[in-house]
Amino acid sequence: IQNIQNLPIDIQTSKLSDWLLDRRHCNVKWQSAIKTIREKINTAIQDMPENEEIKQLLSGSYIHYFHCLRIVEILKGTEASSKNIFGRYSSQRMKDWQEIISLYEADNVYLGEWVSIMHLTDIETFRLFVFGPVSSHAVVCRSEPVLPMLTFAQKKGNVTFYEWKTGKVPVVVERPVVEEVIPEALTENTIDWGDFGTGADGVGVNAVVAVEDGIDWGISLDSTSEGADAGGIDWGDSNVAPVEIELVDVGTDCPEGVARGEDALSLLENSQSRSQFIDELMELETFLTQRICEMGEEGDVVAMSQFQLAPSVIQNQTQGHVQDMLSQVQDLLGRLTSLRMQHLFTIQASPRYVERVSEMLRQKLKQADILVLKAATMAEKRQEALQEQCRLEPCVDLLAGCTRELQKLIEADISKRYHNRPVNLMGVNI
Repeated sequence: IQNIQNLPIDIQTSKLSDWLLDRRHCNVKWQSAIKTIREKINTAIQDMPENEEIKQLLSGSYIHYFHCLRIVEILKGTEASSKNIFGRYSSQRMKDWQEIISLYEADNVYLGEWVSIMHLTDIETFRLFVFGPVSSHAVVCRSEPVLPMLTFAQKKGNVTFYEWKTGKVPVVVERPVVEEVIPEALTENTIDWGDFGTGADGVGVNAVVAVEDGIDWGISLDSTSEGADAGGIDWGDSNVAPVEIELVDVGTDCPEGVARGEDALSLLENSQSRSQFIDELMELETFLTQRICEMGEEGDVVAMSQFQLAPSVIQNQTQGHVQDMLSQVQDLLGRLTSLRMQHLFTIQASPRYVERVSEMLRQKLKQADILVLKAATMAEKRQEALQEQCRLEPCVDLLAGCTRELQKLIEADISKRYHNRPVNLMGVNI
């Protein structure tokens, strides 16, 4: 018997409600009783004495059975003058709260409410809601490749865009041929449809279709012709050899290993890869500038601790060497982004680029206006999210403390019902 008394009762938190119902510790209709109790609590808190502890109990927290017990203990001191010779209180405040406790204890309604509160205050889910976006953003930043285009260009050089895209060296490179379309003048080999005339009697119509090259189509519309073929069409010689048409299957797909069109251009000639190349140069420039500022600040413990685990090749870099690298990056960036280079790149892509670029710029300006509004909106949302996170962080600790308190109360209450056997609620993440 002693061994049984020492055996703990382990209850899974997610199944605690079913466990209480199966063992008849709670009534199935306990939720309907809770509605009546909440109405009485809302009425009772309207008339409360001036007490600091009562103010703390009623300030924003969900009032449950344990709070009601504590309020009754406080009222025993504040309402002591209303106690009669029979040990009962004539104060309406005390009567209201004693009635609330009686309703709570009927069919152990308070146990069902405690379990419901524990299910609602899932700490792990709340922490994921508060800190999840921040950790996800950190994971994305860590997994993003650092300067992939510059790293590739440093190893391979200014190779074709096909090699950058596929990772394979092209066998054949077919660069695009830029041809300027010249409007063709009208030649003299036009069709003369002749003159359509109508006779005075309104019956005769003579029309001859002729081409200056001398092709006679054999069409005659002569109303004065006689015979069975009068007014008919002369199809000419019917013994013409049939025309043979040969169908040739020409594939449209580019064979493997052939760099064709835009893929045949080099990394700096292709507009897509060139833009990425310049973006990564700007990113590298920003990093080197920040690194020089960190190296110039003496006694920065945070910066020193960050680079303790860095490779020796990084730790041995001096401020002067980093400054030289920054100057080279800025010089290269300035040459690539100069107005002259922009004109040359555009002319190479299309000799008649002015009209297209002007139309594209108009579209880009419209898109830029839209994106500026979206960027401002997203910045506001980001700031609101950060403020919301700062506001909710203290609530996590408060919620964890309330959950621990509820867990201890439930374990102690169930333990009393089973001869003080130890009770453990499993699966409570605090």
